[in-house]
Amino acid sequence: MNLGPVSRLGALLALALSIGSAHGAESLPDVERAIVPVASWGGTPSIDAKARRHRITHITLHHQGEPFKPGTDPQAYLRRLQSWSRAEKGWLDIPYHYVIDLDGRIYGARDIAYAGDTNTEYDPKGHALIEVVGNFEEVEPNQQQLDAVVSLMAMLAAKHQVSLDDIQSHRDYSDKTVCPGENLYRYVKDDYFRHKVALRLAQEQAAK
Repeated sequence: MNLGPVSRLGALLALALSIGSAHGAESLPDVERAIVPVASWGGTPSIDAKARRHRITHITLHHQGEPFKPGTDPQAYLRRLQSWSRAEKGWLDIPYHYVIDLDGRIYGARDIAYAGDTNTEYDPKGHALIEVVGNFEEVEPNQQQLDAVVSLMAMLAAKHQVSLDDIQSHRDYSDKTVCPGENLYRYVKDDYFRHKVALRLAQEQAAK
């Protein structure tokens, strides 16, 4: 039987619940506490007058779209991205709310209370935007990055009550981009992230 998207995701959640709690999984509050804050990487506060406030209803995955070589300083990258976003694009801040580096470390970027920005036609209002460094048209995401995406998506889904159906990627909302790159998009298309997020949410519930 060919399940539709809603039924398929419901089946994933049921499977996750049947598996129960796994040992060693970091709690979702711990995931949030471990996020590197803007001040720690040398960023500066945004100008709130330019902000569009929103309520999170979606979680949307992006990639950097450029090579990110091992040894590159992610904090220096974030400072450059913040400067470029403001000076060149005229945006409020970095367009994404979170950035994940090669080691799977999660950095805070734009304030989650403010809608992000995009170079394409979709309106990111309501979307929690996650960027993973690298160009995934050319390279594969490493396991640390994949694990960090799952942890962050699960934390956001639990905190903002986002459904599994609303975990998607940039290219799901625009036909003018390949973002987040074919090698990362595969994990969205094949429900890898939704499955893993469902499992993390079930683990969190079982641990209470």
